[in-house]
Amino acid sequence: MSTTTDAPRRPARPLPWTPGELEHRLRAVAAERYHHRHPFNLRMHDGLLTPEELRCWVLNRFHYQRHIPIKDALILAKLDDRELRRSWIRRIHDHDGRDGDDRGGGSGGDAGGIERWLRLGEAAGLDRVLLLSGEGVLPGVRFAVEGYVNYCRLATPLEAVASSLTELFAPDLMVTRIGAWERHYPWIEPEGLRYFQVRVRQGRRDADEALALVHRWAETRADQERVLAAFTFKCDVLWSLLDAVEHAAGSAGSAHAR
Repeated sequence: MSTTTDAPRRPARPLPWTPGELEHRLRAVAAERYHHRHPFNLRMHDGLLTPEELRCWVLNRFHYQRHIPIKDALILAKLDDRELRRSWIRRIHDHDGRDGDDRGGGSGGDAGGIERWLRLGEAAGLDRVLLLSGEGVLPGVRFAVEGYVNYCRLATPLEAVASSLTELFAPDLMVTRIGAWERHYPWIEPEGLRYFQVRVRQGRRDADEALALVHRWAETRADQERVLAAFTFKCDVLWSLLDAVEHAAGSAGSAHAR
């Protein structure tokens, strides 16, 4: 009678998902957790926000916008390929702008997304000095934005890039927003919508670039699961930002009702 025993077999590693399967899972997460479903965004697009609520959102969202080039600089520093850095740095220029057009009066430059958002604030009745001061930014918004910036500082290049994949869904949201603002908030000067109009094209380009990198770098199922986790985290950041604004809007409404 043999006394030998078979050595325990290691469980087989799961095979990576196909690119199509990974994208399907990203879209499934977005369907539940991307902020297009948030009650505040739904109210915004249904034309139910007061001018004060809309200004509250513009002011607090600017705190997120102004940190986008900072998080992209942190991602840029992680890229060890010259061509990737040459491509990724465009995102910083898209938001910070280029020489020659600080206020739209120059030539050969691009004002950039931050400047366009400041103009959005002015179109909504907010002074740019107030926006740049950071006064009135909600604690919950500060916490969410700081969490995202720190995530990009500490995460792997794969995770940091994957967190930007919310851009896959941003262009459609921008198109919805443009139509809703034109229809429901005509008191906002049309030039204020320029930020959203520009980001439709930029967002699609950025999403395609990030998705291609993710497919190239995520070689194992474990890598792909980290991609999903990073994407979910970013969805939670955007949702948390709106939670803070929604709570502030509700508190202001209750105060006015008293």
